[in-house]
Amino acid sequence: MRYRQLGSSDLQVSEIALGSWLTYGGGVDSSQAEACVAKAFEAGINFIDTANVYSGGKAEEFLGEVLADRPRDSYVLATKVFFQMPSGDRGLSPAQIWKQIDASLTRLRTDYVDLYQCHRYDWETPLEETMDALTEVVRQGKARHIGFSEWPVEKIQAALELPGVEQFVSSQPQYSMLWRGPERDVIPFCAEHGISQIVWSPLAQGILTGKYRPGEPPPADSRATSERMNYFMDDATDQVLLERVQQLVALAGELSIAPAQLALAWVLREPNVASAIIGASRPEQVADNAAASGVELDEATLARIDDILGDSVVYEGPAS
Repeated sequence: MRYRQLGSSDLQVSEIALGSWLTYGGGVDSSQAEACVAKAFEAGINFIDTANVYSGGKAEEFLGEVLADRPRDSYVLATKVFFQMPSGDRGLSPAQIWKQIDASLTRLRTDYVDLYQCHRYDWETPLEETMDALTEVVRQGKARHIGFSEWPVEKIQAALELPGVEQFVSSQPQYSMLWRGPERDVIPFCAEHGISQIVWSPLAQGILTGKYRPGEPPPADSRATSERMNYFMDDATDQVLLERVQQLVALAGELSIAPAQLALAWVLREPNVASAIIGASRPEQVADNAAASGVELDEATLARIDDILGDSVVYEGPAS
């Protein structure tokens, strides 16, 4: 496993991070989830990403339990705030930030998180109030650093220009071979301002693993067939895309790597990407994905990927 510096922070994070959206505390059996976390540490993954809203707080509760016996300095822990909780609480007002950080720390059974991220931009709260509250969270020692997810560049810049506030060190955008929106403005801007990318959905919800095959029903154990985890799976029925992905599977075979490793190596080719978040329901998936760290793709391979995908690539703005 290789490690990269997270923006201007002092954090060294594994190139592969273990995520918990829809899985831990939710759609994956607890024993399997525990096995995935154990395999992550075995593979050298030191970066765990979650959010208060994942499974209504149960993902944080699960991680708090499973990480309790591990030395706190042996992993980098990140969580988020913004989306509506079961209680109805939502947003980035100072009251919400102070309330939600305490609730997250309680569920995670820790005194601090290494990274506290704004899950989206809050258009109903003045930016100055949000940044002042986040700065206070850091000054109180409840978070070491702050980040954001899917913010427009003009708001990132506005936050950086505010005097006396904590500076962002990370951005968490959707980014994959298929979804390249961040290349348009977020990545170039962040690269100039000491902010690294922690990318989500680098496997395009599993599409880029090749397990969804054209003309065939999705595998019985896949996300597309799970009522609890089948969000944003429309691409699993795009026959043209699925045919193109099978060409990527063949390309991965030529390189003697797994399709998932090809997709992860593709996002990690970008220097501004510090880590790619994976979601895994089986420890074998964790080991397979972790092996992408260190895989180098030459220019000829990158060109072939672009030729194969053609107009299946999306360069639109941030995901909602």
